[in-house]
Amino acid sequence: MRIALTIGDPNGIGPEIAVKAAAHFAGSGIEAVLVGDAFVMRPYLARHAAGKRIETVAVKALDEAAFAPGALDARAGAATLAYIRTAVDLAERGEVAAIVGCPHSETAINAAGIQFSGYPGLVAELTRTPPERVFLMLVAAGLRIAHVTLHESVREALARMTPELVAAAGHAAVAATRQLGVVNPRLAVFGINPHAGEGGLFGDDDIRVTEPALALLRAQGVQADGPSGGDVLLSQRRHDVYPAMFHDQGHIPIKVISLLQA
Repeated sequence: MRIALTIGDPNGIGPEIAVKAAAHFAGSGIEAVLVGDAFVMRPYLARHAAGKRIETVAVKALDEAAFAPGALDARAGAATLAYIRTAVDLAERGEVAAIVGCPHSETAINAAGIQFSGYPGLVAELTRTPPERVFLMLVAAGLRIAHVTLHESVREALARMTPELVAAAGHAAVAATRQLGVVNPRLAVFGINPHAGEGGLFGDDDIRVTEPALALLRAQGVQADGPSGGDVLLSQRRHDVYPAMFHDQGHIPIKVISLLQA
């Protein structure tokens, strides 16, 4: 399997991560194709992949004068997106089976005058997919959490949250979990409010949004439970994948369990 591995922000930790990952998989059944500026990758390849055959796709996106590891630079932000665009093009031409994007800096990208809130939205744009049909799922130590909303304020996320959006995230999460080898995924939806609103005691958002979403999912053949408090669901761990309503609601448990796993 060939995977395009973009180096992320050339001034960040991404290039080193990308080269180390490519070196790790060299000679296995997974071929990591590095995508980035050649002069950025060169010192990391010499340091971490000497003697190993690693394919690279050179993208001329960064002025060499702007290559300053550790520095926040709009030019590096713009280059980050050039790498991803090249990788998506490779995937659409069938030259790679998947893409892995190394760490980026949203601050650097926005400083370049490019509106950007994360890879999912960019992938939606580049693949001509409606943005409300592209979601992020994080995986660690057997835990899978999909995100209905991502990089936006809680107020804005709640304002655009609908049963249809939550159901779409649920379907995407189930499809991705199947691709990861779970034949009949069981899904459980986090509530919006504490205790999933406690029957309206803590707000009616779950009555209006997550409960109808679950009805939609079940009617469409998905094994779906909830809405319930995320704390309860994660303490039980009886399901294969969990749609979280907000960024931190999903990111915190994944990052905590990743540290424990390490």
